Parts: sequence; structure tokens; C-alpha cells
Amino acid sequence: MKFYLPTKIFFEDNYIQSIDEIKRLGDKFLIITGKSSKINKSLDELLKILNKLNKKYEIFDETLENPPKEMINNIIERYGKNWDVIVGLGGGSPMDTAKAVAVLCKNNISVEELYDSNKYNSAAKILCIPTTSGTGSEVTQYSVLTINNVKKGFKHDVIFPDVAILEPKYTLTLNKELTVSTALDALSHAIEAFLSLRANSFSDLYALKAIEIISLNLNNLVKDLGNYELRKKIMLASLYAGISIGITGTTIAHSLGYSLTTEKGIKHGLATAVFLPFEIEHSNSSKANKIKEILGDPLEFLKSLNILIKFSVNEREIEAWSQRVLNSSHVKVTPGNYDFSKIKETYKWLLEKSGLYGGNK
Repeated sequence: MKFYLPTKIFFEDNYIQSIDEIKRLGDKFLIITGKSSKINKSLDELLKILNKLNKKYEIFDETLENPPKEMINNIIERYGKNWDVIVGLGGGSPMDTAKAVAVLCKNNISVEELYDSNKYNSAAKILCIPTTSGTGSEVTQYSVLTINNVKKGFKHDVIFPDVAILEPKYTLTLNKELTVSTALDALSHAIEAFLSLRANSFSDLYALKAIEIISLNLNNLVKDLGNYELRKKIMLASLYAGISIGITGTTIAHSLGYSLTTEKGIKHGLATAVFLPFEIEHSNSSKANKIKEILGDPLEFLKSLNILIKFSVNEREIEAWSQRVLNSSHVKVTPGNYDFSKIKETYKWLLEKSGLYGGNK
């Protein structure tokens, strides 16, 4: 077994405990964020700390969803590489962007070369402050970018964040759609980690706890979006799920969902979670029953959240998506023996049998 988590985690501390760690990280901070960080006040609070510590900083607040390589290159061209600390403030996209920029700041390589772990062994310090509860990127060694319209993740231990600060209050401004889609991303991480052929007792421990917390609290949160205690629980579940995939990585549900996100605009968490019932049912694993004991029927759980995705698709697209999934690294760590035919069957199940699809085919 292997368990490696070098990230220092501060949960619900209002920066009190983490100030000394921020001070030690460096003097020059490049903040990668989006517009929502002004709405939830997370940017204001961070800047107050940096100003108090007399740190120099610049802010890039134009992060795009599913960060494209062109945006990464633009950040480097605009702000240069002379930064001690790269801050990912926001959801998965700012954090994943920060990780990529951190590597490029210390290495003379292209964005494409991030996918060759032999090309680099260093990165600027990374500080992650999530303002959604779903991605878990604040505690993983993964970053998912969009290269030529294809979502693709890279992995390296140097992009484990040095410090992660989790403040549930920053998620209070999330609307229902984002609350559900990000929480389902966390649920996907937990279920996939539990089923993964790379799972061990450490990943199982965190994955099962995340599944339990989400199953008990997500529906209640959807009905009461301003409930701080429920927000806190879902953020904790997201953290646990992130720790679990840091050990195992994700499985085929993520790979299946990538094309729905990049080509059809379906939110990542939704695009992944809709495939969970099929993956669980066809895992040929005794662990499937454990998931059902905690979550109940996975398909009914999704339907209880009124999940219904809509997009148009044709047979040619399904075949292209299936081939892309078959070529992904997710297949070999997923129980259930997925070949091209079975992957295509998974898409057909979503479109024709699941009851989660409301578009045209």
C-alpha cells in the first residue's frame, strides 16, 4: 500500500492557523481565480492577508471552465515566470490551472510536455483555496486541462498543493445547479476510488466516508442552500473524496463524461455521475453492494436530485467517444472488463434506458 499526502490542510479556520504557512511560502504570489471569488468574498479575504504580510501579488481572474492550453500560455506570457507561489482560488478550473502554471514557472517546457512526467521535477509553491465542494484538487497530484478540445489530465507529485485552505462559507453563494454538479463530482470521486482496482484500505476509508456524508446531506442541502452546517459537511466529503482519488485516480465514469463536457457543455460533475449506476452495476465487485448499502439505489439517488441532461448526439459521435474512452488510462483500473462494445453499450444505456437523458438522438 501507498499513502502520500504532503499537503498541509486547514479546514474552517478563517486563516488564523494558516497565516504562518502562507508567510513561509514565499514573497511573490500569482493568484489564479475567476469572477465568483469577488462575489463570495474569498478574494478580498486573501488579499487582506497578503497585504498584512506585505506580499507582492498579481491577479488573473479570467479562468475558463475546463482550462484550455491557450489560456495557460496566455498567463505565462502576460505575467511571466518569476513567482514564488501560485494560488488556485475557486473551483477545479482555477486550481488545475494554478498547478500547470506552477510547473511552467520552474521549467522551460510547453503545456503539452506537462504530460511527460520525465520532463520536469519541480514547481513553484502551490496554495489552493477551493470555493466549491467537488473537485478535491486541493489535495491531489492531478490537473485536468483541455488540449485541442479534449479533456486530459496530467499527474505528478510536484503539483500536490503545499497548502490547502478550506472555508465552507465560500460555498454559500453557490446556486442549486453548481451545488449539485460539484457535489456529484465528489460523489463520483468517492465511488470510483472505492471501485478502482488500485483501491487500498486508506482510499476505502476516505471514499466510504465521503459517500456516506453525501448520501445523508446532499438532498437536504439542495432544499436549504444557505445552511452553513450542510455546506460544511459537503465540503468535508469533497476533501475526503479528493484524498481517496489521490491514492487511486479515477475510473471509467470520468473518461465517459469528458466528451459530454467538452463537446456538449454538460457540467463535469453531472457528465460523470450519470454513468455511475452503470459502472456500479457492471463492476462484478462485491464492493457494489457496499455502495448500495450506503447510498441506496444509485440511479434513484440521482433521480431524487432531478437530474436530467439534454444534448443532441448521433451514432458517429458515440463511436468516436467510445474509441476515446477505450484509449484512456481509466479502462485498465476499472473493474468490469470494458472493451469497445461495452463502452458503447454504456452510452446507449444512458441515452435509452437510464431515464437521465432528455435530449435528442
